[in-house]
Amino acid sequence: MLELRGVTKRYGDRVAVDDLSLTVSPGKMVGFVGTNGAGKTTTMRIIMGVLQQDVGQVLWRGAPADADARRTFGYMPEERGLYPKMRIRDQLIYLAKLRGTDPARATKAADQLLAEFGLAERAGDRVEQLSLGNQQRVQLAAALVHDPEFLILDEPFSGLDPVGVDALADSLHTRVSKGVGVLFSSHQLELVERLCDEVVIIQAGKIVAAGPVAELREKHQKRQFRLVVGAPAGWSAAVTAGRTIFEASAGDGLTETLVELADGADSQVLLDAARARGPVLEFRRLTPTLAELFREAVTDTDDTPSSPTRTSTSWADFSRNAAQTPEVSA
Repeated sequence: MLELRGVTKRYGDRVAVDDLSLTVSPGKMVGFVGTNGAGKTTTMRIIMGVLQQDVGQVLWRGAPADADARRTFGYMPEERGLYPKMRIRDQLIYLAKLRGTDPARATKAADQLLAEFGLAERAGDRVEQLSLGNQQRVQLAAALVHDPEFLILDEPFSGLDPVGVDALADSLHTRVSKGVGVLFSSHQLELVERLCDEVVIIQAGKIVAAGPVAELREKHQKRQFRLVVGAPAGWSAAVTAGRTIFEASAGDGLTETLVELADGADSQVLLDAARARGPVLEFRRLTPTLAELFREAVTDTDDTPSSPTRTSTSWADFSRNAAQTPEVSA
């Protein structure tokens, strides 16, 4: 288990990481997300010992993480750290040896990873000859080649096409199933939501939300319902226990409507009101996406005058939620 306790890092008057504590258990994948400059990369560099924290502890298996412990970590920085003119296979073998892997095992691991990531035929190529996406695959292979017990990945999906994303995701899941813990940062929140057991949201060096995605959704879920009703726009004005957030024609005499009910209001009253106006084709409670949870957490902690405040749900938000599991459907 990796644990950070009260980690703080300052650069002069600026606090980059502020009393940050988190835990990543074996066999868990944790998404580490935040705005640009929130402190994600600084935190990862502290874990790896590239930077030294001013206050706090980095613990591995309950003891302070030292150089020997960190040799068991796999690290993938956001900036590629590969030798551009070195042959791919030679580079992976070399990096494995640096981590203490014997030559025979290093060679076997390099060949296995090249095959796993579809690069076996490019093994003799120089890194600079590869596309950016394939360089990203090599960078991940470099983080895995010594069979690490823990993975720290900074924007690992950057530059990958959908096939590459699936290959990387499968590779991570295979290792997580064997007990490897993973902490990775990404701005691609839909991937974090799909892949991670837990998420940590950081803003201005502080954790502003953390936990399993399902629990965060439940905690922050609003009483918003999406309906498609065979009635003209304006039908929801009669719903006194809620407010209409959005309404638009869906064609063929249908109206799409988003209603937020007051606390304690019965959702079946809303459904009955809709049925009284016409046939109800869809009726579902909306579940917030990770992107919406992130936006709310970051906005709530941003005290600058220019920070945006969400006062309504946009058409994009409205439409994106349409794929959620319906409470009632016709």
